[in-house]
Amino acid sequence: MPPDHLRIADAELAVLEVLWDDGPQTIRQIAQRVYPGGATSEYATVQKLLTRLEQKSCVSRNRDAPAHIFAAAIERDRLIGEQLAQVAEKLCDGSLTPLLLHLTGKVRLKKREREMLRKLIDDAQ
Repeated sequence: MPPDHLRIADAELAVLEVLWDDGPQTIRQIAQRVYPGGATSEYATVQKLLTRLEQKSCVSRNRDAPAHIFAAAIERDRLIGEQLAQVAEKLCDGSLTPLLLHLTGKVRLKKREREMLRKLIDDAQ
C-alpha cells in the first residue's frame, strides 16, 4: 500500500502511464515507449525509475521469467486522488472545494460531466 504522502516524479509518472495504458511490461518494453530510439542509458534510467516505484509500492515485479515483468500496483484514479489531496492540503488547508471550483471554472464542462459532478455532490450529502 502506498504511503499517505506519495511523491511521484514526472519521469516515474511516465513509466506508470505506460503500465496503465499497456499493462505489464519488461524494462526494455517500457524504455522503448518512454524513450523511443533510446540507448543503453535510457534502459538504465527506466530500471532505476522502476526500482523507485517498486519501493513506493506503485509497481509490482514478476521475477518468474528471465526478463522481469512489471505491472502497476496503484490505480490511476487512486494516484490522482492522493495527488489532489496533497495539493489541497498544501494550498487550501485540506479542502478540495477551492480546487474543484477553480478547475470547473476554467473549462467548459460537457453535459455528462456536469451530471457526474451533480451526482457526486448529491451522493456526498
